Amino acid sequence: MEQKELKFKNHVVIPQFRQIGSVHPVEDDLSTCSTYDEGDVGDQEDYRQPKRPHWENKVQFVLACIGYSVGLGNVWRFPYLCYKSGGGVFLVPYFIILIVCGVPLLYMELAIGQFTRRGPIGALGQICPLLKGAGLSSVVISFLMSTYHNVIIAYAIYYFFTAFKADQPWSDCDNLWNTEFCWSAAVHSIGNRTAPSTSRTPSEEFFDKKVLQISEGIEHPGIIRWELAACLVTAWVMVYFSIWKSIKSSARVRYLTATLPFFLIVVVLFRAITLEGAEKGLQFFFRVDWYRLKDAKVWVHAAAQIFNSVGIAFGSMICFASYNKFHNNILVDTLAVSLINAFSSLLVGIFTFATIGNIAFEQNTSVQAVLTDGPGLVFVVYPQALAKMPASQLWAVLFFFMLVCLSLNSQFAIVEVVVTSIQDGFPNWVKRHLHCHEMLVLLICVVSFLFGLPNVTQGGIYFFQLIDHYAASISIMFLAFFEVIAISWFYGAGRLSNNIKEMTGRLPSIYFRFCWLVASPLLIMAVWVFSLIDYEAPTYHKGEYKYPFWAETIGWGIASLSLICIPAFAICVLFRAEGKSLSEKIKNSVKPHFEACTICGQEYCTEPLHSFEEDLLKEPLQEMNSLIQTNPNYQIPKSQT
Repeated sequence: MEQKELKFKNHVVIPQFRQIGSVHPVEDDLSTCSTYDEGDVGDQEDYRQPKRPHWENKVQFVLACIGYSVGLGNVWRFPYLCYKSGGGVFLVPYFIILIVCGVPLLYMELAIGQFTRRGPIGALGQICPLLKGAGLSSVVISFLMSTYHNVIIAYAIYYFFTAFKADQPWSDCDNLWNTEFCWSAAVHSIGNRTAPSTSRTPSEEFFDKKVLQISEGIEHPGIIRWELAACLVTAWVMVYFSIWKSIKSSARVRYLTATLPFFLIVVVLFRAITLEGAEKGLQFFFRVDWYRLKDAKVWVHAAAQIFNSVGIAFGSMICFASYNKFHNNILVDTLAVSLINAFSSLLVGIFTFATIGNIAFEQNTSVQAVLTDGPGLVFVVYPQALAKMPASQLWAVLFFFMLVCLSLNSQFAIVEVVVTSIQDGFPNWVKRHLHCHEMLVLLICVVSFLFGLPNVTQGGIYFFQLIDHYAASISIMFLAFFEVIAISWFYGAGRLSNNIKEMTGRLPSIYFRFCWLVASPLLIMAVWVFSLIDYEAPTYHKGEYKYPFWAETIGWGIASLSLICIPAFAICVLFRAEGKSLSEKIKNSVKPHFEACTICGQEYCTEPLHSFEEDLLKEPLQEMNSLIQTNPNYQIPKSQT
């Protein structure tokens, strides 16, 4: 065995063997690079990926996480699920699940991403090969979401350009597409008339009759709405040029897209609460009917909102954390993102229900009758409020620009998950066939655009609602459960805690470890089981349209695309695992691809030391560790490693 000399401060010469692995702490600059295609691709068997760009500063990482979590889910999904759950009672399970699942699991995902420096597939594959399929499932869900989430941006772009018109078409009933059911409070206030029970607001008719030109159902897809298709192309062009240089380009875009919306939300909020009838909506939002807590749907809706908003099990947070420096304090990031997300949801809820209360007051109807399904909440309720503001044209332009920014933040994260996972999993193929990272991003954007075209047909809104129901709600609970099991049970909450201590210098609290091991898995499983027991087929327009059986079959097929990945990969890993018996194969298939050093206890070593190597290196390693502990800035010369 070859030897070379290693000298320490006492000048004692110690033999060092070449095949012992890396026994010194990983330095951050070992994985720093500006692009993916510089130099050779790292060994895929090594859990540390040597070629990995970093965020330029901590602010970029936090803005990326906030931009993803405070997105369209807060503006659209949160108020809608609150309405479906009966109002203020929704806030009770929402905050319980946020504390028990949201914060601990976000902390867990950031820790795994930062420690392994890989996307969801690579990270879960390294720590628990048997459940590597959970990482692939998150990528599949992210891809499915990318195909229809960008349609929301296309709608927002359409409204943004329409808002520049002097007479905003969603503010009156004097347009070609309006029907006899259109009723505007501004027009009929002179005669002191109240709206009939069959009335529709101008903004509702504009969205259905003009923007969507909606058909009778999913069985009547109609033609492509070419105006929306052009906006969809524009949206994908914006996404591409924002992420084509990976985090180097997207991080700079987020300085605008992740900060401006907060200012606009606060401004519009103050206007909304001064509208006549606003207290009617706020009463619905804050009134708690405690008996409804016995309804499983309330808990299912709250869990779905937490997972969709915070981004748990979608792979985005693992992906973002993989670009962190190794010693970044993720606990501070976790608390900041969670609190800002919850606070912004409350602000949006107040603004939304104040506006809904005003519309209900003017139309002489209930708050429940005003709300609509799907993205119609954003493009029906909000324009109605904007039309009542002074300088409504200016505020409409700013609002829809804000909506574009919010949606882009989420879309960046969704697409980056897919890009990072493919880059991590097939680096040689990407380099050989696509030559550079930019071409990979272009390919993913083009494919996602083509899959998203059915959403911009005349029947596209029905397809949008179908895929959102099955991909973003039903599948995510199942995936989250197996992700928690893979990390906290098979890999081990104790081992994860040691990894966090290596990165941050402190062990996570007992509360986090309890949630990882017991509370979160039990709560997720209970919510998922109840969601299946109380399963309801998707509907549209307040239940007036019911999907045919074949459409539901397509929906379950969409959900299965992600769910099937977990058992399929588990079978493949078991089949290839070493061992003669099934128990041996299972034992070997849940082992991580790296082991802790038997001397220093850290996870950096990729190969365990032999007993005679431990004896030879025990004393110099102890001396080295004492040097590092007494002087954190101590650098071991390369000649001595």
